[in-house]
Amino acid sequence: MLDVCLLGTGGTMPLKNRWLSSAIFRYNGRCILADCGEGTQIALKTALFTFKPIDVICLTHFHADHVSGLPGMLLSMGNEGRTEPVLIIGPRGTRKVVSSLRIIAPGLPFEIEIAEIENDEETYFFDGYTITAFRVKHSVDCYGYRIDVPRAGKFDVDKAKTNAVPMKVWGVLQKEDSVSFEGKTYTSDMVLGAPRKGLKAVFCTDTRPCDNIERNCIDADLAVLEGMYGDEEKTDKAKTAMHMTFSEAASIAKAAGCKNLWLTHFSPSMPQPQEYLSEATSVFQNSEIGFDGKRTCLRFDE
Repeated sequence: MLDVCLLGTGGTMPLKNRWLSSAIFRYNGRCILADCGEGTQIALKTALFTFKPIDVICLTHFHADHVSGLPGMLLSMGNEGRTEPVLIIGPRGTRKVVSSLRIIAPGLPFEIEIAEIENDEETYFFDGYTITAFRVKHSVDCYGYRIDVPRAGKFDVDKAKTNAVPMKVWGVLQKEDSVSFEGKTYTSDMVLGAPRKGLKAVFCTDTRPCDNIERNCIDADLAVLEGMYGDEEKTDKAKTAMHMTFSEAASIAKAAGCKNLWLTHFSPSMPQPQEYLSEATSVFQNSEIGFDGKRTCLRFDE
C-alpha cells in the first residue's frame, strides 16, 4: 500500500490554516517528500509523520513557496538521528540551490545526494518503487512526479512444476528475480503469472495543461494537481501566470482515466476553495478539494 498525505496546499504565501506546497508519500516505511514549502515541518508533525524516514525529496522547481522550508527540514531530519544519505531530485541547478540554502543548515549528520533532471522525462529506481520526473509548462523549469509501485504476478503452481522449478526455491522466486540452486539458475517468470496492476500516484503543481501531465496520469489511482484558481473568470489570469484552474485540472484527470483527483496549490485570493468544487466535479466527478492533512491509503486491487 502507498500512504499519501498533503502537508501544504497553498500557493504564493501561507494562510492561517494553509501552509505552502508539500506532500508526503510513504511506502514500506520509507518516505518521499514532494516539495518543501514554508511550514512543511509543522505540517508534517501535525500529520503525525516523523522526519527520519524521508529518503527522497522531489523538488518541482525553485520558487520560494516550494523550497523555502528545506533548510529547516534537513536540520530536523538530522536532529531525529538520520545518518543515511538523502537524495534530492530537481531541475538543473538543484545542486547550487541546495548548497545556497544549506548556508543556514551546515554540518548535517548525513550526506545529501543530488540528481539533476536533464531530460523531459527521467525515471529513478528504488527498492519496490520508481519515481518518474516529467517536464511541465511553467514560467521556469518545472517538473511533476509520478510514483509507481509495481506488483508481480500471482504464484502459479502449475507453471512452476512445468518448468521443473524445485519447491525449495518457490518462496525465494516470489521475492527475488532469480536464484541459483544446485548449479542451475531459476527466474521468477518461471513461477509467476503476468504482472498485476500496481499503484500509481502523481504530484504536479505550477503548470499550464500539457500532454506530459495527461500521459503520466493515465490510469492513476490518485492525481494531485494544482488548481490555482477555481473561478473560471480567472482563466486568463491562470494563462498569464502559467497556472491551472479547477476545470482544467479536472479535464486532465478525466482524459487520463484517473480514479481520483485532489486539487491543491490554491491562490491566497481563494480562502474557501470548496466554494468552487463544482467547477471541477462538473467535469470529473471524483474531484476533491485538498487541505493540509488530507490523507489516504492506496491499496492494490484484489
